[in-house]
Amino acid sequence: MDTQLITFVTVAAALTITPGADTMLVFRNVLRGSRRDGIITTFGICSGLFVHALLSALGVSILLMHSATLFHAVKMAGACYLIWLGWQSFRSAVRKNAEPVSGEQSRQMVSCRTCFLEGFLNNVLNPKVAVFYLAFLPQFIGPADPVVMKSILLAGIHYVMGIVWLVCLSVFLDRARRFLIRASVRRGLEGFCGMALMGLGVCLAFEKR
Repeated sequence: MDTQLITFVTVAAALTITPGADTMLVFRNVLRGSRRDGIITTFGICSGLFVHALLSALGVSILLMHSATLFHAVKMAGACYLIWLGWQSFRSAVRKNAEPVSGEQSRQMVSCRTCFLEGFLNNVLNPKVAVFYLAFLPQFIGPADPVVMKSILLAGIHYVMGIVWLVCLSVFLDRARRFLIRASVRRGLEGFCGMALMGLGVCLAFEKR
């Protein structure tokens, strides 16, 4: 069990720190608002892991993996969501009448619920995460183990790792923002994050299974 746990932690850590849509969304929300926005987005992202773990344990993800139609539908939904998030960020960054706002004003612009849902949906609508959980988690579940509980436990480990990593990124980026006082620079970075999210969405939409 010790060897299995070390293997799981190693692979989950690699998945966690690999830059992707979740990372770009956290960056975008910190730049748009504050570290609070990034941290709440992080909790939304990591909460989605339990959904994937539960679906994998119940066997629902098998349909996603073996049904081309269902996989394509979920993939397109996730791609469209990424493109929409990216477009919202990019449009906000290029508005000519955009005015720099204080930290307190920016915190009032986006609710906690919005940040959480953005992160949660971004993770849940990612078919790659579902397929990963289906292919990876069963290797650490024995025939006599309670499948659902063991899956939730492993997802909990991944959850903690994701929280620590993305919260640290949120705090670091929020501190770095103090050196990016110029509104044009901040909007430029937000626009870059928006284009990155749209690019990830397009790549997901046209990626072959």
